Amino acid sequence: MVGPSWRNIYDLKDEQIRDLGEAEDLMELMQISEAESILLNLIDKSPNCVPILNVMGHMQGRYLSDFENAIHYYGKVLELEPDNAWARDERRRYQRYLKYD
Repeated sequence: MVGPSWRNIYDLKDEQIRDLGEAEDLMELMQISEAESILLNLIDKSPNCVPILNVMGHMQGRYLSDFENAIHYYGKVLELEPDNAWARDERRRYQRYLKYD
């Protein structure tokens, strides 16, 4: 299998890259249950994998409007990588949504 065209700084295995891509494709097709199943399986196997946690946070916030869970997953990313700007900005965005509920 040909590796990703981007730098794999997290040393993701080919299977993880494939599964993450499939989950993202399923989200775009609004097959959210299937995407969530793939992501939960990935998290079960690699609970501290930043890219997987980021994608799960994205799905929770954007596709499910479950802002508390989105904040939870982005918070996990920030525990692992305190300087992760993407996770920090996304968590802040979803925290603002909760303030107005």
